Amino acid sequence: MVSVPFPEYSAWGYLDRGSLPLTCDPEERCGDGEVLAVTTTAIVAVVAFVAASTLLTIVLVRRMGHSAPKPDNELVRAVDEMRLKMDALSQDLSDALERAERESRRNRLFGELGGSIDLEELMDRVLDAAMKIPGFDAAMILVEAQGGAPTVVTRGMTPQETAKPPTSGVVGALPGTITVTYRYGRDRQPPDSELLCGGVFIPLIGRELAPVGTLSLFWRSSEHEPRAEDIEQAESLVESAIPAIENARRYGEARKEAETDALTGLFNQRYFHETLRREVLRAQRYERSLALILFDIDDFKSINDQIGHLAGDRVLAQAADRLRDAVRSVDVACRIGGDEFAVILPESSAIDADQLYRRVQSSMRGTALGPDEDRLRLSAGIAELQHGDTAAGLFERADGGLYRAKDLGKDRADIARVSEQ
Repeated sequence: MVSVPFPEYSAWGYLDRGSLPLTCDPEERCGDGEVLAVTTTAIVAVVAFVAASTLLTIVLVRRMGHSAPKPDNELVRAVDEMRLKMDALSQDLSDALERAERESRRNRLFGELGGSIDLEELMDRVLDAAMKIPGFDAAMILVEAQGGAPTVVTRGMTPQETAKPPTSGVVGALPGTITVTYRYGRDRQPPDSELLCGGVFIPLIGRELAPVGTLSLFWRSSEHEPRAEDIEQAESLVESAIPAIENARRYGEARKEAETDALTGLFNQRYFHETLRREVLRAQRYERSLALILFDIDDFKSINDQIGHLAGDRVLAQAADRLRDAVRSVDVACRIGGDEFAVILPESSAIDADQLYRRVQSSMRGTALGPDEDRLRLSAGIAELQHGDTAAGLFERADGGLYRAKDLGKDRADIARVSEQ
């Protein structure tokens, strides 16, 4: 075994088998109906044979009792051989039923994975299936993202373990399935039920052998060692999930491109209007608060004339960064026009939106424009959702507030009146 460095852990890992191929081609529909038909025929045949053999055995034994005082050794041996054959047939039947059940579970998994193109939903389903494998107490699946942070979903892990998850100790892509055992110092040995004592790390390898991510399964018992068949089941699960995960990842990347403004990295106008409609309907249905704020950079045309359009683009990108830093994680920041921005604030009032404006305004004033050290300024219109509001009505009231802020001298925010439509 090779010692694996790990914070607060001392790990030993060894290379296990690589991913095993499926026993059933995903293109060939191994339906539950076919499996059940085969197993039903097998059950009927074996039961009939067992019944006939048992009847024959009873008849022979009775004849032995009536015809001879001592049993015939050859007859006893024949009965024993028959009993052994019956036991072997019973075991074969049990194995066939287990294989049929395994195939049925895998076919259902194929259907479930193929029914979604949402990446996190797929990852949840993979973990649900993985946690049904005997002997594992926690699981984590990681899927790499192009040019961004990977997506991680966990099951059965503490917040500390999720924030700083155990690793296989292998730098870079895994060469195959890795099994690792963790050992703790005696002075830091927690109760056995609270620590991760080992893990199996299975690489997700996509098309052209490109690494897609990793499925990690952990156990908390120091006496546990994963069985070979359990690892094979996990590898089969990974093999089944990879095509669906790759499709979902590509779909997510394409959708993100379609919803993102290329210059600023904020959501674009189309995403803004779709999200505003959805949030308005949700807030009206559940009687929740919702606020909308529209920003506009003051005198941006003059800024472009002064420093040039390329420098003006840099100003827009910088303004977007300041806005992104000021909003909450639940807020939706968008660029909806040339120098216009919008933020949808769920569970918020007009006062909350005004506080956001003041944070952004203060941050923007720290942005210098050109050699004259002019400062970036912006105006805003704010509206709070009222009973009976539509998305269009809420937007119009916020837009009206923005125009009033401009008319009142710029570099300020105006809160739309409730009666305004």
